Amino acid sequence: MTSHLLSTVDSPADVRRMSRDQLKQLARELRDHVLHSVAQTGGHLSSNLGTVELTIALHHVFHTPDDRIIWDVGHQTYPHKILTGRRDQMPGLRQLGGISGFPRREESPYDAFGTAHSSTSISAALGMAVASRQLGVDRHCIAVIGDGAMTAGMAFEAMNNAGVADANLLVILNDNDMSISPPVGALNRYLAQLLSGGFYATAKEVGSQVLRNVPPLFELAKRFEQQAKGLVLPATLFEKFGFNYVGPIDGHDLDTLIPTLLNLKDRKGPQFLHVITRKGRGYQQAEEDPVTYHGPGKFDPAVGIVPATKPAAKTFSQVFGDWLCDMAAADPKLVAITPAMREGSGMVEFHKRFPDRYVDVGIAEQHAVTFAAGLACEGLKPVVAIYSTFLQRAYDQLIHDAALQSLPMVLALDRAGIVGADGPTHAGLYDIAFLRTVPKVSIACPSDERECRLLLTTAHHMDHPVAVRYPRGAGVGAPSNEPLQTVEVGKGVVRRQGKGIAILAFGTLLHPALEAARSLDATVADMRWAKPLDVDLIRELAQTHTALVTVEEGALMGGAGSAVLETLQSLGLNLPVLCLGVPDVFTAHGDPKVLLQQLGLDAHGILASIEARFGASSATPKAEGSVLKRVV
Repeated sequence: MTSHLLSTVDSPADVRRMSRDQLKQLARELRDHVLHSVAQTGGHLSSNLGTVELTIALHHVFHTPDDRIIWDVGHQTYPHKILTGRRDQMPGLRQLGGISGFPRREESPYDAFGTAHSSTSISAALGMAVASRQLGVDRHCIAVIGDGAMTAGMAFEAMNNAGVADANLLVILNDNDMSISPPVGALNRYLAQLLSGGFYATAKEVGSQVLRNVPPLFELAKRFEQQAKGLVLPATLFEKFGFNYVGPIDGHDLDTLIPTLLNLKDRKGPQFLHVITRKGRGYQQAEEDPVTYHGPGKFDPAVGIVPATKPAAKTFSQVFGDWLCDMAAADPKLVAITPAMREGSGMVEFHKRFPDRYVDVGIAEQHAVTFAAGLACEGLKPVVAIYSTFLQRAYDQLIHDAALQSLPMVLALDRAGIVGADGPTHAGLYDIAFLRTVPKVSIACPSDERECRLLLTTAHHMDHPVAVRYPRGAGVGAPSNEPLQTVEVGKGVVRRQGKGIAILAFGTLLHPALEAARSLDATVADMRWAKPLDVDLIRELAQTHTALVTVEEGALMGGAGSAVLETLQSLGLNLPVLCLGVPDVFTAHGDPKVLLQQLGLDAHGILASIEARFGASSATPKAEGSVLKRVV
């Protein structure tokens, strides 16, 4: 329920008119509104509770939207959305037709830059700052980036550029010592040890001892030995990039935040403000367990998240996690790698059981793939657990460092296909299209939990990079605890024998395809592999059926359907082909089942598309049967 003061805020102009005491009351009401809104819709909670005061201070001090605020990742922008005219739209947050869970330029002029992947904010804000200077516009550009996102190379590339760009830029490090998974790496250790209050005070007196215990960071100690004592100061790292460093300060104290921002507002050149916040601030359960409350579903705030009493069907992430543990027990050379997504990728149990073979590289997808390539060079068997949407960031490394050298590694692509509430930034729709063009890379598309285990095992025993793509959520309940077995590479299986039309299914859309096929008496093949394709099976089905239909939960352009068309062309076979998948659009956020229905990729939609293309009788395609067609 919206409280009195918050109900008067329709834009940041209202926030700028408030007194300091009113702002503190606003913070209490805003935090309560965020909590109860997320409890009703699901979404990101811990991170948003931690940015309430910082959001208020930014909109109070700066003249948004003329001044630009770029929120890194953007999953902490619910307070920002509420204060920028979207308070009454929160019941539709992340719902189909509602507002996004991330900043989107088309949604509001206050969303200066669309974000959802990490570590892009400094680059974007610097671009805006340079553009403003060249256009003669007096404008402040602010990047708000978390400590987890600061571990990514892109953030440092931008800072390196910003130090010599002669632009007015403010970078705010929102340091809550917590990305989704626990933060890792030398930088986070440096921040955690050197920037905490007690250690910071003591370190001034024992700098030489500290230097022996802290891992080297960018070789600063070696390069600037004459300034060794300065290494214990948080300013040193960022000032070497050309920034004026201020902090650390309490990110929940408006009496400190506002005067500090006002001072920095008048400073020229690159500025760096370090604020300390706490994820889940103001809600005890989220403060104590920010991971569980990172992205909860609906829950009762008075009770908190209650674990399900009845075991739900296994998700594909859990199937992968179980397989990973089983395969590690069988193969001592297996090493598992994650770019800061331990929980999401189902690797918690593996981390507990095999800590010496678990590597979290931080939010560094490019490094993850090349690091895996290095492991493979020395005879280890790396498994890189990575979301499909994040593998896009390591495309060059996949080609140059892994595929070109034909190094064996498994790319376990979670969240392939439609992802739902996170929307287009997280949709794993492009992996088949961008992977199948790369020589020496194979692509497996498991149709259920059992197939996922089989294909992961097969991929582990192959001698080149293999991507195994599987969706978010649970499958159909197929058994997934069978002994580790392999299947033949590049071979599909016929799951239903019919006549007239043959449906070639790639991945979990096999099951709605089977349902549609019963009405048509059509043949259905589980293709298993998008690369290499089962050419023999395609030839057989083309020669014994009057038309083919391909079905995939991925981009049509360049996808598995395109690969089938290319194969038919190379075989000199001409027959009608209908390709079903995701057209050349960015998908919306919302319930995955509804999105699949809208895309015509549920059983009813598949049946309707086939009947619309070929007529009610599946055995008698329309007259243009001699022409090889791709129908979307």
